[in-house]
Amino acid sequence: MADKDSRLNLLDSFPLQTYDKIRYADTDRQGHVNNAMFSTFLETGRVEFMSDTKKGMLADNCEFVIANSNLNLLGEINWPGNVDIGTQVIKVGNSSVCLFQRLFQDDRCVASAETVIVQMNETTRKSQPLSDYARSIFIQYQSADHT
Repeated sequence: MADKDSRLNLLDSFPLQTYDKIRYADTDRQGHVNNAMFSTFLETGRVEFMSDTKKGMLADNCEFVIANSNLNLLGEINWPGNVDIGTQVIKVGNSSVCLFQRLFQDDRCVASAETVIVQMNETTRKSQPLSDYARSIFIQYQSADHT
C-alpha cells in the first residue's frame, strides 16, 4: 500500500482535494470523532470526484459501487474543525477504478484508505466496462507512481 510513500503524508501531494466540516454529533464518548465517521469523510472525497455531472463518467443506466475498501486509522480526529481529504487514482481497470485517499486534520495524516469502485449496470446488476472517456478522466488523476 502507498503508506510507505512519505510524500503522500502531505495533502498537497494529492491531485484531488476537498474537506468536510466536523460536527459535534460526529464525536463519541471519548470526545474524539467516532471511527465510523472516517468512512463518511472518505465518501465525501470520492463522491465529489466521481459524481461530478460535468465530467460525465458514468455510462447510462449505471452507478458506481464499492467492491472493496481498506481503511487504516492512523490518529484521532477532534471536534471542532475540518478534515481535509486527499484523493488520487491508483489503478484503472476494465470496469473498475482503485482510489487511494488520506484524511488530514491540522496537516496531520489521520487515516488512509484504498477503495475499489466498480461501474455497475442498474438493470443487470453486473459490472459494465468504463467508457474510453471515463477511463481518460481517471487516468488524468492517476499518480505517476502507479502508472
